[in-house]
Parts: sequence; C-alpha cells; structure tokens
Amino acid sequence: MSQPVGRPTPITNAAHFQQPSGMPIHKYGPYEAVAIPDRTWPEQRITKAPRWLSTDLRDGNQALIDPMSPARKREMFDLLVRMGYKEIEVGFPSSGETDFNFVRSIIEDGAIPEDVTISVLTQAREELIERTVESLRGAHRATVHLYNATAPTFRRVVFRGTKEQVRQIAVDGTRLVMEYAEKLLGDETVFGYQYSPEIFTDTELDFALEVCEGVMDVWQPEEGREIILNLPATVERSTPSTHADRFEWMSRHLSRREHVCLSVHPHNDRGTAVAAAELAIMAGADRIEGCLFGQGERTGNVDLVTLGMNLFSQGVDPQIDFSQIDEIRRTSEYCNQMEVHPRHPYAGDLVYTAFSGSHQDAIKKGFDAMEATAAAAGKTVDDIEWAVPYLPIDPKDVGRSYEAVIRVNSQSGKGGIAYVLKNDHKLDLPRRMQIEFSRIIQAKTDAEGGEVTPAAIWSVFQDEYLPNPRNAWGRIQLRSGQTTSDKDGTDTLTAEAIVDGAETVLTGSGNGPISAFFDALQAIGIDVRLLDYQEHTMSEGASAQAASYIECAIDGKVLWGIGIDANTTRASLKAVISAVNRATR
Repeated sequence: MSQPVGRPTPITNAAHFQQPSGMPIHKYGPYEAVAIPDRTWPEQRITKAPRWLSTDLRDGNQALIDPMSPARKREMFDLLVRMGYKEIEVGFPSSGETDFNFVRSIIEDGAIPEDVTISVLTQAREELIERTVESLRGAHRATVHLYNATAPTFRRVVFRGTKEQVRQIAVDGTRLVMEYAEKLLGDETVFGYQYSPEIFTDTELDFALEVCEGVMDVWQPEEGREIILNLPATVERSTPSTHADRFEWMSRHLSRREHVCLSVHPHNDRGTAVAAAELAIMAGADRIEGCLFGQGERTGNVDLVTLGMNLFSQGVDPQIDFSQIDEIRRTSEYCNQMEVHPRHPYAGDLVYTAFSGSHQDAIKKGFDAMEATAAAAGKTVDDIEWAVPYLPIDPKDVGRSYEAVIRVNSQSGKGGIAYVLKNDHKLDLPRRMQIEFSRIIQAKTDAEGGEVTPAAIWSVFQDEYLPNPRNAWGRIQLRSGQTTSDKDGTDTLTAEAIVDGAETVLTGSGNGPISAFFDALQAIGIDVRLLDYQEHTMSEGASAQAASYIECAIDGKVLWGIGIDANTTRASLKAVISAVNRATR
C-alpha cells in the first residue's frame, strides 16, 4: 500500500538500524544466575541504616597514586570520627612501617573514641598475622580482618591449590589470629574477628559457604561473640539483582546466622555498586564497607556518601552526619589528592544547580509552593515535607546555600532569572515581566556566551529598570510627588521632576495616584495606558520597602517598569517612569 501524498514514512522498528559492533564478544561469558525462585528481597524496604565501615584509610588509600602521608591519614581519620563512623578500617599494618606506625599513633595518642572500633587487614600468613595483631596493643575496640582468595581463577592461576587447600588456609589463619590475640592483647581490648572469601562474587556459592562454615567452626560465634563474614565484590561481575540473590542464598544457608554480621563490600566495575549494596541489604546483609565518594581501586569502592544520602532522601536517618557536605568533600580531596567530580551525587559543585530554563522555572515554582504551603499551615518550610522539582533534598540540609541552585547561561529561562532576583534581591517579578527580562538576558548570553553570574544579572536589571542619579537616563527623573483626594474620590497629583533636562512641575487628576500621573504625562505629550499593576513588600517592619511593577502601553509599545520605595505611592510613580523612560531609550 502506498503512503498518502505528503506524509513521511513512519519508523516501525528502530532496532532494525542497530548493527553488530565488531568487538570481540566471544572472549567473555555471562554471569552465573542463582537458583532461588522464592527470593524475598524484592519485597523488602530499607527502613533503618545498616552498620557502616569506612575503608578509606586502607582500601581507599592503597588505590592512590600518592598514598596518604601520616598527616593526611590523621585528617581523614578525624573526619570519619566526626561524621559518626563507628567502624573504621585503619590500615594494613603488616604491609610496612607507615601503616603499622599510623595504627600505633592513633592508639597511643588517644585519638580513637571508646565507642569506635578500628579494623586492620591481614593475609593468612603467620608472620603477617602476628605483626597485625601486635599493632593493636592497647586499643579499646579492635577487629582483625583476615582474607584469602577462594575464587576458581585464583585457585587455578595464582595459587594452584585445591579447594581443600584454600579452605585450610582460611581455617588455619583464623586459628592463628585467635592465638596471637590471646598472646598479645590485654583485657583492655574488646577484640573481634572478620573473614572475607576473596572474590566472593566469583566463588562458587557452595564453596564460599563451606569455607565460611570452616572459619566459624574455629571462631565459635555465640551470644556476645559475633563473627563478621564479609562477602566482597572485589571485582563487580553481575547485575545488582544477582548480587542480591547471592546474599539471600548465603543468609539462608549460613549456620549460626543470628551470631553473624553479614557484610557487603562492593566495587564499582560495572557502575552499579550503590545499587548492589542497597539490594544486598534488602537481601539480608547487615553492614556495608566502602569509601567516601567511591574512592578505591579501578572504578572505586562503593560510595558511602551516596548510600547515606540516599537513605536521608527517603526519610531514613543514615546515622552519619552529612550536614557539611562541602567540608567533607574538601577534606577528602586534600587527603586523597583527588578531586570529586562536579556532578557527583549530593556533593558535586553542580548537583543542586539548574541551567535549563524549564528546570529553573519548576524549581522556582517549587520554592514558592513550599512557602505558601508552610504559611497556610502556620509552619516553617523546614517543618513540612520537602517537595521541590529536580531537587531530591533541600540543599540547605547539607550546608549548601540557595544562591547556587539556579545559574544562568544561554540555556536558561525566565524561571532561573526570576529565582536569582527573588532570592538575592527580594523582587518577585510578575510572569510577563519575567519573560520580558529573560529576553534581555538571553540577548546578553547569546552575544557574550558563557554563564551570567547573579551579580551580572542584577547589574543588567538595574541598568534596564532602575536608573539611579549616578546612571540617569530617559526623559523623566522624579524629584518628589504628592497627592490629595477630594470628597468625590478624585486624586490630584503634583510632582516635581526633570523632563528632557528641564525642571518641571507635573499636575494631573484621576481616580487614583497612577491615573492622576497618567493624566499629568498626557499633558506633556506622553500617551500611557495601564495594562497591569502588582506590588509587594520586600521585608517586614516599619522601614520595609515596597516594590511596584507596572505594565504599560506607551506609544504602541508594551513595556514593564519597576519602582522601589518605602512609600507605596512613590514606588508606583517610579514604576511608571521606569516604563516611560524605557519606551524612549
């Protein structure tokens, strides 16, 4: 059947146009699914914060081009304590004197609050275990974290060992940790143990379970004696849903589950570490290990800032203080000598900033609606539920100011410009005036390019609508004006002004000051007709100023003017003069 004349041929199947990439896909295989048809995690919701462990000082530090100096390490440790982290992995003491001495320094300096548990990592070799436990002498609360590789590629390629040999390494390492803890640590230390089968996400589930059970048989977890079993996605290999399936399977099959803290340690190789961590918590995990802003090997560890703020944005207390997000970011950047991306969730320079005109308009309307809703309920904006388009949280809650929320460039619209004027200068422009002024700003950005700062917006606005004695322009400058009313409601206006450079007294009458002023202007040949008038106070109190906005038809042109004055009548006269002067500029 032929197409009707003048109609384009419709696209029926866009996928038809995709072509093979030519990339060597034969080198890679799919991830293994988990047989768990009755999975329960999809129905779960996260309603409380998990336990958190920061590994910035260990996993994060070892991934740096320039590892932290002792001073930078201490700065990071102090930041983590201030934020509220109660479990902090502070180093790999057997790796060298730098890490060993740092652990000793924070213990001997009394830098560790009594409710904070430090954790140290070790491989399953006796001399390394001894050195690791030795670093903890005198600590209030400490955990030794032992790991060994269990994944088949490591068994086959790196260690060339059998499953039984790999299991025995974990069991023997656990026994050695217990022996050295008993030998080297005193009663003042509350001692804990953590084990990681590395890489859990590549290890056969039944074998990972077998190794963990062997470790628990040695440690003997019971009431008051937990064991932390950390199941690391050292390399992210599958979808977050499969990761969750693996956690639910392990959580179901582990014996002594009530005495196990099941810990998740995702990396971000597929870009889904945050989702993998959240779904693992839904699937039964109790604790999350990660780094601030996702620092770590390759694409990084899971981002503790994003995870915590995700909870906050859903009304769940993360139990970590992110209220000064810029201080956290600056400290992290100093310690890591790496910048946080400007688009980083919750913390980047631009994440609460809108350039798009439609976004700006929606944000401005959202702020206005919040204020109106709060006022109607007799509450403050902070007392009602947050609901501003494009802003999942109130920027003020993380220490950001509203000044940076909306910024103006060539993509911006009236909403962004209006927001800047209202937020910075208390001017609530009528909608049609917003449109008029946005065109003026648009012309500036088109001509000059780049971003227009709030200061530049205000400068352009003043030049366009609010000339002052130092920058006088236009036919009329108002000196003074007064009105009188007679018994029948007629107002008479007398105004002293400079008209076309000459001192002039204007007089007119009408049914209000503006009508009387129009009559006075008619007498000097200026034809003005009122189209719209709005006003509002700019602050509270006896000295509050008023802003008057007037839309006029002047000699065939439709223009807005604005006047600001403590006296509302003078403000309205200034608004008329603003429009009249713009008509002849």
